[in-house]
Amino acid sequence: MKVLKVNDIDIAYDSYGSEKNEAILLIAGLGTQMIRWTVPFCEMLAARGFRVIRFDNRDTGLSTHFSNHATLDFEALANTLMSGKLPDLPYTLDDMADDTIGLLDALGISKAHIVGRSMGGMIAQLVASQYSERVLSLTSIMSTTGNPELPPTSPEVMALMTRPAPNPMEDEGGHLAQSVAFAKRIAGTGHAFEEDEYRSLIREEIQRAYDPGSVGRQIAAIAVSGDRRTRLAKVKVPALVIHGVEDPMFVPACGRDTAEAINDAELMLLEGMGHDLPKQLFETVVDAIERTARRKG
Repeated sequence: MKVLKVNDIDIAYDSYGSEKNEAILLIAGLGTQMIRWTVPFCEMLAARGFRVIRFDNRDTGLSTHFSNHATLDFEALANTLMSGKLPDLPYTLDDMADDTIGLLDALGISKAHIVGRSMGGMIAQLVASQYSERVLSLTSIMSTTGNPELPPTSPEVMALMTRPAPNPMEDEGGHLAQSVAFAKRIAGTGHAFEEDEYRSLIREEIQRAYDPGSVGRQIAAIAVSGDRRTRLAKVKVPALVIHGVEDPMFVPACGRDTAEAINDAELMLLEGMGHDLPKQLFETVVDAIERTARRKG
């Protein structure tokens, strides 16, 4: 793991495969760290002849955190947005898209394939629409466009996601139990949920960095991002949209809307997949990413 100065903040990253190969940049989701793109997944992609780079978004993992900002008040955020005003936020998704390009600059990479999951998919969409000259292909996984007419996440799932978790330094068991319960709720039923592996992953994230406020700050960044469809219409590179048929966070209509917003995008709906990327689907997803990367725009 290495750290580079990007846009006046630290961005932690690591990479797999030869630096001579075309790069694939993996963008993580809401409040999660780069290790959610697991080593086996990265190695599988690298074996297809790519340089695979994963990194911690700002406010997660070993990248710069914005803990000096007040904890998000969701009710106040909603009221501000409904009044037509913009809240005072430490950063937006556009800033995070700029970080992605800044990391490529710092690494001396002129163009890359951009792959994002969930919130990372939103960031990837912004990168592909705003920095088209830097993007070779786009893969948006279990994400959405910000279209206000799409079905929202259910209140039950939102409540589970935003409920304060026990401090793992004081109650690791309680923290892990809540994390596992939420992960099970949003996972699909088509593949066995690997509870022990997930617990180990959460423990590793806690050991790398624990910041309970980062999720709220990133939710706020998503909330003010708005509808990206007009921007997505400008994407000209080969594009792939992967979505789980059982996704309760962003229902399949969100994936369809994303694919419809991008010219000539391929839509891949996966049966039995929820808002997760189980290891049983790694090869399917890697095949699709490679196929998209090899497409001619």
